[in-house]
Amino acid sequence: MCHTLNSLKIAGCLLCLCLICAAGTPQGKISVDYLQKSREFCTSEEFQRVTAGRIRFFRQPLLKTSDGSTLLGSRNGIVLRHSDGTVEPFPPDRLLPCPEITVLAEERPGILWIGTTHGAIRYERERGISTVQHFAGKRWLPEDNVAGIGFDPKTGDVWIETAQGLCTIHFKPMTLAEKARAFEERVRARHLRHGLTASSHLSDPGNLASSHAVSSDNDGLWTAMYVAAECFRYKVTGEASARESAKKGIDALINLEAITGIPGFPARSIIKVASEVQPADGEWHFSSDRAWKWKGDTSSDEIVGHYFAYGLYYELAADPAEKQQIHAVVERITSHILDHGYRLIDLGGKPTTWGWWGPDDIWKDPDETGLRALHILSHLRVAYQITGNVRYEAAFEELVKNHEYALLTRNQKINIPGRINHSDDELAFLSFYPLLRYEQHPELKKIFEEGLERSWQCERPERNPLWNFIYAAGTGSRNFDVEESIRTLQQIPMDLISWSVANSHRLDVPIDPLADRFRSKQALVSLPPDERPIMKWNGNPYRLDGGDGGRSEDDGAFFLLPYWMGRYHHLIE
Repeated sequence: MCHTLNSLKIAGCLLCLCLICAAGTPQGKISVDYLQKSREFCTSEEFQRVTAGRIRFFRQPLLKTSDGSTLLGSRNGIVLRHSDGTVEPFPPDRLLPCPEITVLAEERPGILWIGTTHGAIRYERERGISTVQHFAGKRWLPEDNVAGIGFDPKTGDVWIETAQGLCTIHFKPMTLAEKARAFEERVRARHLRHGLTASSHLSDPGNLASSHAVSSDNDGLWTAMYVAAECFRYKVTGEASARESAKKGIDALINLEAITGIPGFPARSIIKVASEVQPADGEWHFSSDRAWKWKGDTSSDEIVGHYFAYGLYYELAADPAEKQQIHAVVERITSHILDHGYRLIDLGGKPTTWGWWGPDDIWKDPDETGLRALHILSHLRVAYQITGNVRYEAAFEELVKNHEYALLTRNQKINIPGRINHSDDELAFLSFYPLLRYEQHPELKKIFEEGLERSWQCERPERNPLWNFIYAAGTGSRNFDVEESIRTLQQIPMDLISWSVANSHRLDVPIDPLADRFRSKQALVSLPPDERPIMKWNGNPYRLDGGDGGRSEDDGAFFLLPYWMGRYHHLIE
């Protein structure tokens, strides 16, 4: 078999063979499988050995199609000459990503492969509807200038030839459940660090054998999202391994609070002294035994993650002893926040940069006023649900009655062109979920549902399955874009290596005249996950270019959380 750049097949999604929404219910029913695409790189010698001479390569921008027409490619696109001699631009219904055509090849009637100087294109037209998929960058090709395209009649694979070598693109039947198992294996194999769920660096770009897990700014948040996914998996499947994974993550979150020596103050991350390299950024302190260092200046991102995970683990997976442990740590964190005027107080007695939610503070940053009101109400709801401490209920009521925090949540999503913060979107939805899960007062619940409805409508074009499922679970709505959610889950590539991706040259993507808040070029539409840079849900799905040349791999919990949440709430089957 051909060798790969790494031990994992690089994959994405081709199409869903059968995708229907169950009539009259909010459930999306998926057939046995869809087709997951993956690629392998080969040398010429390996190609000959594997294919045994059965592949015929198309190497010209000229093609006689099965219906008798002729396609002629050039550096300025494709012309279609019909059998009667008339000509027209091709395709007639859309622009192609790149007009510089190098190869034309027909896989079968209705499916055309197009080689260009900027990657390969699969164009399919069925029942008057066309779809285009773009294969470019090291996620898919040895290089982007395509020299030849061939089809394997035995396996159905597609071969791409370039000056830098060959690759084969497979189409493998797969279910989302099988995909989830593969993602679970990835986390266990390369992405656990002291119980925390972590991204990894690749010393040799693209080579997973060179992987080593590293500390990040938000280890608590990423771990919390994996814990939540495993809690949902445990309730859906009853598998002991799910509870075991969730427990390891919860223990790591609890340790983040214990290691600082400040009751109720969790660290962002930890490293083992003398065995791990300390990141250059951030504020680091020794633990009391000086065997560890912990990262301070903890943000609201981390606190959102802690409450999100603690509430779900307590409810769905904890045994009595673990419930007491979670009760204690939630009480310490919540009391710390209230004792210090709705602030997180770091070592040295100073508030952290982003850890503040009080009535005197939230108006300092009008863009985040509603978001911070949402955060603290959600945290207090979780704390009261777990501990029953009336102090937390009183604080909740005081913020609602005297400071209108509930009303502020209705407008928490602020859309300022060029300044949209997708990380804040993530924190908002992760706060809406427990708030609506535990809120019992009908009038307040209606207000919070209005806030979630508005936020979701703003986010809807992104086709984000996590936002969609949180919206459905929180509001009970039957209209939550289930088909789009499933399609996104299928299109998330199996390979989560951060290959460099470039889309800003594409003619088929409308470009936003405004850059994003990091001054990066962005589109007006969200590209499929297997055509854009690898990112978590806090990333900008409209970003066109990115990646780090294959020097890191994501853990993949951003797939597992919506998948298992959707299964738990019977939103997908």
